[in-house]
Amino acid sequence: MKIAAAQLTCVPADLSANTERSAALAAEARAQGAELVVFPELTLTGYELDALAADPGLWLADADDPRLDPLRSAGVAVAVNAALRTAGPLPALATLVYGADGSHVTTYAKQHLYGHEQGVFAAGGSPGRFTLGGVRFSLGVCYDNHFPEVTESAAADGCRVHLASSLYGTGDGIRELATVYPGIADEHDLYVVVANHVGPAGRWTGCGRSAVWAPGGLPLAEADDRTASVVTADIGA
Repeated sequence: MKIAAAQLTCVPADLSANTERSAALAAEARAQGAELVVFPELTLTGYELDALAADPGLWLADADDPRLDPLRSAGVAVAVNAALRTAGPLPALATLVYGADGSHVTTYAKQHLYGHEQGVFAAGGSPGRFTLGGVRFSLGVCYDNHFPEVTESAAADGCRVHLASSLYGTGDGIRELATVYPGIADEHDLYVVVANHVGPAGRWTGCGRSAVWAPGGLPLAEADDRTASVVTADIGA
């Protein structure tokens, strides 16, 4: 299976524009032979916490929200991250996975909310793991991946690939991205795919460098630090 990590510069609080940008990158991934493409944290709105707290209209209603139709019809499986309405007053910071036919496969809500996210989102509790093309996948969102139990339990559950939707900025984020994810691949014998923002992202500037690592931490593909793009790599069974 070939998997793609996508990176883009989001339009602040513009769900329609970001969905269209993501759909174009999904089409590019499909053209490169990818069967699954992973997007950064809060792809559909950008990392705009103030806007998300003020406007529930920016939250997805559910997994069938029609505003996702351009992505769901891209002809490739996608893992896309957005604010998702819950039964409570706060949305989840959720990754929704859809098959190439547009069907909803699973939803994962970020469990470890980072500082300022705690008043904006409700923490998740379900692992949201799934199987596609005979390969078992786990999910994490940015800060989740700094907690070893997330990927340790995924490996114990038979997962082969860990997908991370993230936001790492310039400065310390470059170092974290370059150490946390190959470290997961090495320690837990997993393929690791991370999709990151590039360019302005809320109060940060995304450092790009979306990448794929093989078990053991060997880098298989890496994007640059300035271009909206996708990178692809083959994942073994």
